[in-house]
Amino acid sequence: MDLIKKLEEYRLKKRITQERLAEMLGVSFCTVNRWLNKKTRPLKIQEYHIKKLLNRNKQK
Repeated sequence: MDLIKKLEEYRLKKRITQERLAEMLGVSFCTVNRWLNKKTRPLKIQEYHIKKLLNRNKQK
């Protein structure tokens, strides 16, 4: 599954706003919004942090 799709599912499942998700990942709201609307893709370092966040959730 696409990483951004997983991120959006995580966000909806946890009832997290795009603003809060941006804070958690250390990026701006606009950045998260562009990812979710398929206007841009995360950089490699951002992908790393997204994967880390999603994996942390799996372990709980």
